[in-house]
Amino acid sequence: MEKIAQKVLALKYRPKNFKELIGQDIMVETVTNSIKLNKLPNAYLLTGIRGVGKTTTARLIAKALNCNKNFLKEEDCDCSHCEEISNSKHLDVLEMDAASRTGIDDVRELIESSKYNPTSAKYKIIILDEVHMLSKQAFNGLLKTLEEPPPHLKFIFATTEVKKIPVTIVSRCQRFDLHRVSIKELLSNLKKILKIENGKISEGALILLAKASEGSVRDSLSLLDRALVSQNIEEKEIDEVFVRKMLGIADRSKILSLLNLIFKGEQKKSLEQFKEMVNEGIEPTNFLNDLLEIIYITQQKKSIGNFDSDLSIPEAEEELISNIANNVNTSTLILFWQFILKTLDELSIVSNPILSLEMLIVRLVHLKEMPSYESILDSLKKNNINQEEEENNNLTIDLNANKKKLVNEESEIKKISKDQIKNTTQTKPFLSFSNQKVFPKDIKKEKVTSLEALILLTSIKKEIQLKYDLENNVNLIKFSEGKIDISFNERLDKNFVRNLSEKLLEWTGSRWVITLAKQAGEKTLSEQKKIKFEKMIIEEKKTEIYKKFKNIFSDAELLEVKKED
Repeated sequence: MEKIAQKVLALKYRPKNFKELIGQDIMVETVTNSIKLNKLPNAYLLTGIRGVGKTTTARLIAKALNCNKNFLKEEDCDCSHCEEISNSKHLDVLEMDAASRTGIDDVRELIESSKYNPTSAKYKIIILDEVHMLSKQAFNGLLKTLEEPPPHLKFIFATTEVKKIPVTIVSRCQRFDLHRVSIKELLSNLKKILKIENGKISEGALILLAKASEGSVRDSLSLLDRALVSQNIEEKEIDEVFVRKMLGIADRSKILSLLNLIFKGEQKKSLEQFKEMVNEGIEPTNFLNDLLEIIYITQQKKSIGNFDSDLSIPEAEEELISNIANNVNTSTLILFWQFILKTLDELSIVSNPILSLEMLIVRLVHLKEMPSYESILDSLKKNNINQEEEENNNLTIDLNANKKKLVNEESEIKKISKDQIKNTTQTKPFLSFSNQKVFPKDIKKEKVTSLEALILLTSIKKEIQLKYDLENNVNLIKFSEGKIDISFNERLDKNFVRNLSEKLLEWTGSRWVITLAKQAGEKTLSEQKKIKFEKMIIEEKKTEIYKKFKNIFSDAELLEVKKED
């Protein structure tokens, strides 16, 4: 007679009451209190990653609602309802896998059956697993029943992707987010089960299993099951070395040694060390995740001076990590983090992941050769001249000119020749006789000898609109003291000529003639700056420091060149 296969550990040790459910204390307390106070929601929504106990919790809630004995006292209950629910045989507790039955017809069938009173239990309970897989029509079919269900009906939904569930459904449920279980709780659970199973696994190996499960109880039990099967064959204690090989995880001390070589810039030794680890059977994704964890731990040591107790770091490794933290700056660690994350993305598109890892190591080694941000700035300061300083040095404006006596405005106007104010077909003259201002004799007057000097003066005087027009809309033909000829530009403010004349009279103490001509003028100052900037970018890209930077950061783009004396 053939032997019946034993249950896997994840099913064998499935929690039978709330006391056995680990890591979800707040949810257990809330549900228990609501049942004791008889304040029950129409529906429960359980969310969380795989293996944290969503379906198990749904069954436990069903037991708590229908049990007529000791379930809420956290004692083993042998009532018929609890037994039948545990064995998925209860007539009033209906379970449906929404991943395989997604249509409106399946939901209609459930709703039709829910109209009838429970056969033996207090409540008829419908458990929908992976409820986010239901179609839109199926969700719409649930809405009305979910909002106003019969008093004997309760819904329990379980899902890993709550965002895919319509808000109208979520708002009608009492939602519980089942959290990842901590490494300590997983480790404690594994030790308890290992003792019952008479297994022999070292604590270090159990820690590796707990970490590899990523907060999932089911995953931790599946990994323990796998390790125990190996032990039964070889009949010896399972140690860390075996578990690392089983999971494709590299020894962290070897990863630390590899990082030390990388930080020292020893490319050959780094690649040799990595190839040894490949021969031991490391799995690329696990290797990169371990690297990320060590980078994180190192930065944590630099930032706050100690280690997270939940990470279970041996003393020998603590010393190695502390040594790295003392010799590597934060900017390097951040760059390493970004490069490793980028390589993780590459693994899904390359045919040979090991080659990507080797290239990652080469890139990380050469990161140490990259000049620091400060040295790049220093180099730019030495090799280039600040653009703004260069322009300002060319200005001949004398803002500290001697005080001048003002002449009578009327006599000054008479001195202006008719040619200066005549309007021809090519020019539009400007004269302002209205709103004439008389300035005190002791006011300080400015000397303006160029367009650049005029723009600087408008900036000092905080005439923003004038400054904008002078920079962006003035195509200069000729600039001389007392007279400015510019090409007509329809983008100029309609009051530009009048405003500028008044301000020049106020600032210089003399009247200026400003003409708008059809003759083409120079490019605007902003256009000239743009052309000059583009030339600077082109020149900068020819420098050795830029080429070296580009070799390391192939995706980098030069956006701006700042030059300083």
